[in-house]
Amino acid sequence: MVRGVMFDFSGTLMRSESVEEWLGAVLADTAVSVDGEEFSDWVRRLTECGALPGGPAPQRIPARLERLWRERDLGADQHREAYSGLIAEAGLPRAELIPALYDRHKAPAAWRPYPDTQATLRELRRRGIPVAVVSNIGWDLRPVFRAHGLDGLVDAYALSFELGARKPDPAIFRSACDTLGLAPSDVLMVGDNHAADGGAEALGCPVRFVDHLPVDQRPAGLAPVLELLG
Repeated sequence: MVRGVMFDFSGTLMRSESVEEWLGAVLADTAVSVDGEEFSDWVRRLTECGALPGGPAPQRIPARLERLWRERDLGADQHREAYSGLIAEAGLPRAELIPALYDRHKAPAAWRPYPDTQATLRELRRRGIPVAVVSNIGWDLRPVFRAHGLDGLVDAYALSFELGARKPDPAIFRSACDTLGLAPSDVLMVGDNHAADGGAEALGCPVRFVDHLPVDQRPAGLAPVLELLG
């Protein structure tokens, strides 16, 4: 019997803006003017380098960043250094944009809830089923949930940079279950990454997966969660 639900963050409850939107927002904020051809080239470079957290994965990790990449979700400093390094790897001619690009991805405006996120969380609250957000992340995402009016629908956060453990390590799921006051076998894990989110199975949690799709292409991705609860 499911008595609680753990959700992944990126690709499950919310989705990051695109690389084009990310770069465009920073250029607008910094009043840096770039023509269309150069803008497209910058987008291509940033995409190939996987410089946007929550965006496309890097095509390769430079040797100098390998350790930071492995540890990126275990601390705020590691996360900033790893992604700032990937932004630098893109070789944009305006190095002063690196901190602005990194900071932008943490802004609430850079994240969009999936169409059924709020309805699903509200229904779980109505049924008295507690919810935890379990995320591999290097910064505090609570302000994002507050800005989108969702924080009051979440009972606990298990964030890798605060716990020093990242999915699929069972420790991060156990922390969430303990905070909810429930046995792992009673807590459903919902995520989009089979390797990371599937780690909850080691504790005996039932697991369900959703597709990591753009917001406008996954209108009812969380429907199976409520169907499972009956």
